[in-house]
Amino acid sequence: MEERIVYFETGGEHNTAETLKLARERAAARGIKKMVVASTRGDTARAARDVLIGSGVMMVVIPHQYGFGQQQRFPQSLVSELGQQGHHVHFGTMLFHTEDLYGNRAPRIMATVLRAFCQGMKVGVEITLMACDGGLVGAGEKVICVAGTGLGADTALVLTAAPSTRPGDLHIHEIICKPL
Repeated sequence: MEERIVYFETGGEHNTAETLKLARERAAARGIKKMVVASTRGDTARAARDVLIGSGVMMVVIPHQYGFGQQQRFPQSLVSELGQQGHHVHFGTMLFHTEDLYGNRAPRIMATVLRAFCQGMKVGVEITLMACDGGLVGAGEKVICVAGTGLGADTALVLTAAPSTRPGDLHIHEIICKPL
């Protein structure tokens, strides 16, 4: 099998439109009906929603968890708006930000290994685990995941979802795009 991977010269929000277009195309090609999207302030969620109109793909947006910063930056009005449009927003525990949880450094090690690919790879795996933990994506379900470096989106993956209690069941099948 041969498939195209797009590599961006640099990471960041200037890749968002292309990343979302590529993710929608791959979802259509694979018959995937859910897209898990990282969005801190709502901009990427809005852009993804607009790209997904008419696609039949439901979006699961994963913002930062409450308590991660001084205040929650994802607007509550957007949570309601997306819900009315058939999408979901889930504020779960950011699994790779639980350093020394019960004396265990495994989350930090996993995050470091995934960042060797790119920041979006780490975030993509993390938010897919979170979406599955929240019951918005089924264990074993194939999804598209969109994440990035800082603001916007620059990484898209095809994965089989798993809950955080079974991270070995999560599989990354395809890299759609990522920064070099």
